[in-house]
Amino acid sequence: MSDLAIRAATTNPWLAEAKAMLALSWPMVLTNVAQTAMTATDVVMMGHLGPDQLAAGALGSNLYMAVLIFGIGVMSAVSPMIAIELGRNRHAVRDLRRTVRQGFWAAATLVGPMWLFLWQAEPILRAMGQDAGLSKAAASYVHTLQWSLLPFFLYLSLRGFVTALQRPFWAFAVVLFAVGFNVLANWCLMFGRLGFPALGLPGSGLATALSSTLMFLGLVIAVSVDRRFRRYRLLGRFWVPDWQRYRAFWHLGLPIGATLAFEVVIFNGAAFLMGLLGPTSLAAHAIAIQIASLTFMVPLGIGQAGTVRVGRAFGAGDKEGVRRAGTTAVVLAIGFMTATALVMLLAPQVLVGPFLDATKPGSRVVTELAITFLFYAAIFQIADGAQVVGASILRGLGDTRLPMIYAGVGYWGIGLPLSMLLGFWTPLAGIGIWIGLAVGLAIVAVLMLRRWWARERLGLVALG
Repeated sequence: MSDLAIRAATTNPWLAEAKAMLALSWPMVLTNVAQTAMTATDVVMMGHLGPDQLAAGALGSNLYMAVLIFGIGVMSAVSPMIAIELGRNRHAVRDLRRTVRQGFWAAATLVGPMWLFLWQAEPILRAMGQDAGLSKAAASYVHTLQWSLLPFFLYLSLRGFVTALQRPFWAFAVVLFAVGFNVLANWCLMFGRLGFPALGLPGSGLATALSSTLMFLGLVIAVSVDRRFRRYRLLGRFWVPDWQRYRAFWHLGLPIGATLAFEVVIFNGAAFLMGLLGPTSLAAHAIAIQIASLTFMVPLGIGQAGTVRVGRAFGAGDKEGVRRAGTTAVVLAIGFMTATALVMLLAPQVLVGPFLDATKPGSRVVTELAITFLFYAAIFQIADGAQVVGASILRGLGDTRLPMIYAGVGYWGIGLPLSMLLGFWTPLAGIGIWIGLAVGLAIVAVLMLRRWWARERLGLVALG
């Protein structure tokens, strides 16, 4: 390549955007993977307690995730609010501090009702038709796991701040340390190592609660000692109300929370449907969905980077910058998910093997069914990546209400009913449930991307 061609390539705005997107997204991807690795660790260790304990843990985890994901969505408002403000004024300080503080207030508002709901885990699961023994075991897990909510939401508020400033490495470093701690805590508290009592499933929930607290405290230290963050004085008088910003936070965050909840709760609903088919189907589903969740963390991280890049360009009124950032995020996410789909299709045994102890009774049947489910997980990989990035880049424009409606229609109006129909009124059983999930994801992905392209054609404000 000539010197002229090299200079042209290095100044190409699309190439520059791709480099900026990758530089911002890789710590966020690793942070998401690390956070999911904590849950994956719990699932792997539950599998070594036995298939029934794994099934009970899956029930409890899915009930917990139903409220956790809504909270994650609400707390996600921190990042686009800060990014848009920085686009308007790159030297802003006070508005950034106000947003983070009201994120703390939102976290405190969320957890009370969530704790009350999760404390009733056993009667809720039994009302859903789940096995009484599994429901009781699942509730024992949830009753310790639920205390991780508050520190985790507080951590998310701080993570949104460092992400919007395009310095997400601290969040990754903190989570990486917490993952190692979580492995050790699970080993000690689940199996009674190093002099600790063998608590079984409740020990796993306690380990996660302690790890979440560690994550929050670690990021508090980071924003307090790093000179790039100290000037914002995020923790100073954080108890002072700011009702205007608090309302703005919920105005943006509630639709995001509902959008994520619509998606994740349908997967949780699928787990409950699997529980009605039996412990074997539920355990196999838990493994397959955990693998799919790990791969999902990459387009999720790219989407989070897309929110920031789009938000900054939008705040600055740079329409071409918005277009480049959004399109780059979509291309990167779909490219990665295509690659992971191929891995799931070509080497499913390698992915499923670590989740079960082959010497435990019933493990072989669960493994075979999990491999079958993984085939259908591979099919919806591309749609899953497209829908999460589509929602994320729209979020960078402050566009959250219509995407929420899309998610409700696609997941609950089409995906869940189809899963129930194919799962219980055809011979497909668990496979039918997965087909319904795939169809719902595909519909939402198409709607999200159509919304994005419509905004490009008609102007950024016209559909706001």
